[in-house]
Amino acid sequence: MGIKRTTAVMILAAFLLCPAAGALTAGAEEAYAPVDYQLYPAPENAYVGDTMPYVTEEGTLELYYLYDTDHNGQGYHPIYRFTTDDLVGYQDDGLMLNYGLMSEPDPALGTGSVMRDREGLYHLFYTGHNDTGNGGQGKECVMHATSTDRQNWEKHPEDTFFSPEGYSKDDFRDPEVFWAEEDQCYWMLIAARDGALGGVVAKYTSPDLENWTFAGPLFAPQAQYMLECPDLFRMGDTWYLTYSWDCVTYYAMGPTMNGPFAAPEDNILDGKGMMDGNGFVFYAAKTAEWDGRIYLCGWLGRAALSADSGIYQWAGNVLNHQLVRHEDGTLGVIAPETFADYFTQDAPFQTAGVEGKTEIDGNRIVLSAGEGETALADMGMRHPTMMLECDVTLDPDGCAGFAFGGTEADPEYTALCLDDGRNLLHYEGYYISELSKFEPMALTRFDFANGKAHHVTLVCENEIVVLYVDGEKALSSRISHSTGGAHIGVFSDGCSAEFSNITIKIPGE
Repeated sequence: MGIKRTTAVMILAAFLLCPAAGALTAGAEEAYAPVDYQLYPAPENAYVGDTMPYVTEEGTLELYYLYDTDHNGQGYHPIYRFTTDDLVGYQDDGLMLNYGLMSEPDPALGTGSVMRDREGLYHLFYTGHNDTGNGGQGKECVMHATSTDRQNWEKHPEDTFFSPEGYSKDDFRDPEVFWAEEDQCYWMLIAARDGALGGVVAKYTSPDLENWTFAGPLFAPQAQYMLECPDLFRMGDTWYLTYSWDCVTYYAMGPTMNGPFAAPEDNILDGKGMMDGNGFVFYAAKTAEWDGRIYLCGWLGRAALSADSGIYQWAGNVLNHQLVRHEDGTLGVIAPETFADYFTQDAPFQTAGVEGKTEIDGNRIVLSAGEGETALADMGMRHPTMMLECDVTLDPDGCAGFAFGGTEADPEYTALCLDDGRNLLHYEGYYISELSKFEPMALTRFDFANGKAHHVTLVCENEIVVLYVDGEKALSSRISHSTGGAHIGVFSDGCSAEFSNITIKIPGE
């Protein structure tokens, strides 16, 4: 059995430990009601696949994406678009580019990129996919469309091209096109598979966006089958190459745009599922440089077995992280700073119960649990959308974090963990009492420094819960156990932990 909602006697015991409860105040709970997705949108009755961000001259962000459903037909993955001014609220612009006929190279569309040429014409380069093999040329190819207004797109089948000699004919996709000032020409990066090197980022150059010359592999780590959705950008004096495989978005670093690129020891910024092919926590991310910041724009996969299993299928909801660069050149992620203009109203804590040795002093909670024990402070119903911030300090090799559950209808608590013993952040729907019995399923590595206070931001919108720690890592999850009136709390499992400077904010009225 997991930890259950506690009695009034246990609540009284907590307050005897610290008479001044401060921000933790009892109060009646309002009825829980889901909200429209403002931060993590998805189309109605469909899902967001790979995104292709474009920042307009007017200063808005357009997110082109592969439109996915549970009932794809012979043709599938047309390109749709969302538009946003601030990553809080999105306009659904609908269909931008449809798939072709089975007799054409693109009855299915794959990822690409949108850009504006030096004369002002807009270009959409994308993947054409046809399982018939296009008469022996291969299943995948690079295709081209143009527009004068980014609303009406004209395909140019005469510009279609397939993989070069020595490369897989069936794995040749995801063109990323941009003007390379250093070379005074256009570059195209393509996810390709070399017969000897395996998955590579192939480089092409062009003077006119119509005639392309193969320039060999830009990056060939000989580590993954493919390096999907490649993207290249600069922060400070370092160039970064992002790419995706293994259900994960990776990055590598280089001194110039031509590299050489090398992956840091830990080059994953968000979570990874442990089930092969079913762990799409944060995938296919590409960058947008917008208003002086760089965002990593991808998606959180939809639930497979259950929302709390940590196993997510391909395509789901938009998910954007803001990138930060550390002194050593490595990257980290934080919640988009624009969220602060959305979550403006303070929400007081509501004490619903405690378990074990718990001290509460204003917006500070100290939990002490011996081996095999758990301490927990329940802070009342989780708001449908909210942002919680706090500083967390825990014992070396300890495990603490956030708990969801604790109602009469659903008394068990599941655990979103900061796990010093494993050096992981993880959530997979386990009850707190079961944490020691099972291995984590949806996780990201995190290097805990003993005795250090870690700054944590938790962003929640309906079942989507995104944990940010120290501007280093994120762990994105779907936690149905946190919705429907479930409570949110903090816990420690077999250790001592302190949660201080706790604030909870909800959208302003």
